[in-house]
Amino acid sequence: MTRDKITRSFQLHYKIKMLLKISNSSCCPTCFLQLVLPPVSTVMAGLLKRALRLRTALRCLCDYNMLSRSTATLSPVDFHSPFLTCSSEQVLASTRKLHAGADGSKVSPSAAPERLPFCRVTEEDLAFFRKILAGRTIVDPDLVEPSNVDWLKSVRGSSEVLLRPQTTEEVSQILSYCNSRNLAVNPQGGNTGLVGGSVPVYDEIILSTSLMNKILNFDSISGVLTCQAGCVLENLSFYLEERDYIMPLDLGAKGSCQIGGNVATNAGGLRLLRYGSLHGTVLGLELVLADGQVLDCLSTLRKDNTGYDLKQLFIGSEGTLGVITAVSILCPRKPKSVNVVFLGCETFEQLLKTFQLCKSMLGEILSAFEFLDSECMRLLNTHLKLPNPISDCPFYIVIETSGSDPTHDAQKLHNFLEEAMTSSLVSDGTVATEEAKIKALWSLRERVTEALTHDGFTYKYDISLPVERIYQLVTDMRKHLGNRAKSVVGYGHVGDGNLHLNVTSPSKDPALLAAIEPFSMDWASSTRTRLYQTT
Repeated sequence: MTRDKITRSFQLHYKIKMLLKISNSSCCPTCFLQLVLPPVSTVMAGLLKRALRLRTALRCLCDYNMLSRSTATLSPVDFHSPFLTCSSEQVLASTRKLHAGADGSKVSPSAAPERLPFCRVTEEDLAFFRKILAGRTIVDPDLVEPSNVDWLKSVRGSSEVLLRPQTTEEVSQILSYCNSRNLAVNPQGGNTGLVGGSVPVYDEIILSTSLMNKILNFDSISGVLTCQAGCVLENLSFYLEERDYIMPLDLGAKGSCQIGGNVATNAGGLRLLRYGSLHGTVLGLELVLADGQVLDCLSTLRKDNTGYDLKQLFIGSEGTLGVITAVSILCPRKPKSVNVVFLGCETFEQLLKTFQLCKSMLGEILSAFEFLDSECMRLLNTHLKLPNPISDCPFYIVIETSGSDPTHDAQKLHNFLEEAMTSSLVSDGTVATEEAKIKALWSLRERVTEALTHDGFTYKYDISLPVERIYQLVTDMRKHLGNRAKSVVGYGHVGDGNLHLNVTSPSKDPALLAAIEPFSMDWASSTRTRLYQTT
């Protein structure tokens, strides 16, 4: 190790020590810098000031109860600590509380947590909201009802107030007021989530971003789009396609999901294999913290080494750390050549070998590799009348290529298909190059969720697993449940090891849920443990 590297190592160690001191310090930022760090350089002082601002932001988590429904396991004392931290033992203990009654008897795993001691909304509160949101403070039960129910209609809140701000300043005023009044707030985007995370548990105020739908700026040179959080993903896609660009994110719910919600849940989608996760494509965020403080991290720079990358904390935080009000995101150029291939495989092992071959032979033009099983195809045909374009197979693959040279892409795709068929990895397939046929093939993957809603009550799980083990959970779940479930299906993104496990039953069944959840979680945990132990 060179002298410079050693010096940088000690500097990093020193920064970490200072940050640890900052997190435990009760003095103001100015006093801290004067008393503790007199010899620190101007650059270091700037970094530590950033850290202090981060500490201030995180301390707003003492009002985390306003923004997160998952805090039901925390005592009121927890909300006054500088940080909300809990050990794995505390998490497990909290989980056990949700699964057992006071006497230790088993209750439904889906039972709601106890309501925390929030204040109730009063006429005085409504008068304040109406003052800053004229005509956008909704209390009509019929108009509030759709925001109280999730997309699957599996969970329901009892909120009586829906607020629809249009600007970051309005969001700031709302959260500042709710913080002072101890009113619980439920941020909500397009409400397209499938696990009930976007709706209230009890009577939380619903703060909708649906009217924050303006495109603020687009740089046609760098491809950076800046927009408000309520912009619908499909509308952004249309806007960019007119300018020869595309969104790096594509979801089945693109017609109603919002970019702020996509970022808050770190949505992966169909293009993750090609363009990566939102942690890489989101360049900046504007946020409002629980006390109303606006955090401006709305950078449009691809490289920014000036300090801590605070926005990363909020990507995937699901509204628990603050409300996202604006996003800047890096968008790729629109491909000139797009092909979609629909293939059938006899075994999942063949499917994985096809994936390996696909990565090897298609390389830079490969943009998506999705799979669904025969149970998915049966539901698509039974409930949505979508025909199978190829012969019946146990597994199906949707492959998309996108590039800049149609001739080059077509030749690479031809070589790949020839090798896949010659090697007996796939038994049948079809290729689409026209837009109408491309959409028809993609609908077989994108509309599986819709087909499941017609099959009965659906228990949905989105699990990341080692790719070689991704379908084994589906097989084992079928054996575990036997005839207690109506259908057990598996589909998802092979490219990032993301399995969508779905179990249906004629109606909501707490006993079935109790059989699914411990088994699936234990299975996933043990699989990862075994993998880590062997590497």
